[in-house]
Amino acid sequence: MNRRFSFRDSIFLVMLLLAFIFVGMVGIRSGPHMVLVMCIALVAIIAFMKGYSWETMESFMTQGVTQCVKAVFILGFIGVLIGVWMMSGTVPMLFYLGLKTISPEWFLVTSLFVTIIVSSFTGSSLTTAGTVGVALMGIANGFGIDPGQAAGAVICGACFGDKLSPLSDTTNFAPGIVGVDLFTHIKNLLWTTIPALTLTVLYFSVLGSSVSLEDFTLIHKASVALERSFTLSYASLLSPLMVLSLAFLRFPTLPILGVGVVTGLLTAGFIQGQWNFSLWFEVLQNGYQLQSESAVVNDIVSRGGLMSMMFSISLVILALAFGGLLQGLGVISSLMDGIKTHLKEPGSIVASTAAASCGINFLTGEQYLSILLPGQAFKPLFDHPRLTPQVLSRTLEDAGTLINPLVPWGVCGAFFTNALGVPVLDYAPYAVFLYLSPAFSILFAYMGIGLGKPAHKEEQTQEAYL
Repeated sequence: MNRRFSFRDSIFLVMLLLAFIFVGMVGIRSGPHMVLVMCIALVAIIAFMKGYSWETMESFMTQGVTQCVKAVFILGFIGVLIGVWMMSGTVPMLFYLGLKTISPEWFLVTSLFVTIIVSSFTGSSLTTAGTVGVALMGIANGFGIDPGQAAGAVICGACFGDKLSPLSDTTNFAPGIVGVDLFTHIKNLLWTTIPALTLTVLYFSVLGSSVSLEDFTLIHKASVALERSFTLSYASLLSPLMVLSLAFLRFPTLPILGVGVVTGLLTAGFIQGQWNFSLWFEVLQNGYQLQSESAVVNDIVSRGGLMSMMFSISLVILALAFGGLLQGLGVISSLMDGIKTHLKEPGSIVASTAAASCGINFLTGEQYLSILLPGQAFKPLFDHPRLTPQVLSRTLEDAGTLINPLVPWGVCGAFFTNALGVPVLDYAPYAVFLYLSPAFSILFAYMGIGLGKPAHKEEQTQEAYL
């Protein structure tokens, strides 16, 4: 007979898992895949001792993967799209324009705002980072800017736009779980997002002011290599413009990416003269490979393809299976049930909700679960004189969506590492927007700012609440 995981059991298991992850990734320096496999094995052994059969645990893991299988398809499509847009000259054209127009000292701030604009239109931080972000990383390489700083700016901008875009999955998902109108949710996000963005802009302005470029030889070689390797035409930007337009019109994500692939192949044919179908399928599978006189250009342009995403896809599948196992065994629900019984004040309620979202992100690597589970568990606590449902949806967005890129085995963390070529631990110190939004969410809750109900209403309803 199955014995349910109690709050004490769940605390012990989580502490054991966190220690296991720390030893594996920091002590042994193992890759995240094997660490997750061993974590799954550890949880399975403990669950077996509590009476759970392997068939039951297997069904939990399968459910965890199938719940978010769309993310796996998106990762694969983006890998294919990156390879096609390399061959078509789309990303090389963006790379070339950036080298010609962006000054090194303003690169970080420019990258921040460019990715904000693109992700606001696409509603996807992954698409933004995998296309425009790749070009910006190439420019950073040409300028000699620290890759961690460049990736931090790209990710901050991509996540900001994704967070506030009405086209974003998570921006629709969070208010949907809570029962809040979408645009009420977006408006309420501004309480924490605007201060966080302001400080982020100041941070990258100061960081970028120390960047100077005295040797333009590398830039010149990269520009010449691009001119010789591609037909650099504004027509090569028609494919991403079509993708942006379809995203703005709220077409589904996968068909949009499919249109991007098809129009990118046509661009490669008509603009670059690449009508070799064998090459097309090679690029779709393994990405585009370029051999030019510039090592910088070769490193940036030689990438993409379905196989390039297999590291991220396999990691995401393991993380989803791990999260499904923990969810099915009731570990996560036991933790949240034990915590929420002791919460009374707005500050502690919001802080605990944010902590739960962050914790689920690190335990499961899945941002949808980090929104869904705390949203369902903590929703009754926001029936409080000084809280509103939109404060809950804002907290879930701040701590659920934005923390995922900081998790090496998370969907976003794995993708950004793969697409931008920068490990999570290298860009995490510079991705300040991801820290500031949840920090402001918690701080403002304790200060009574942006909670949706004025103090005098609390006095009128306090007696009924008690």
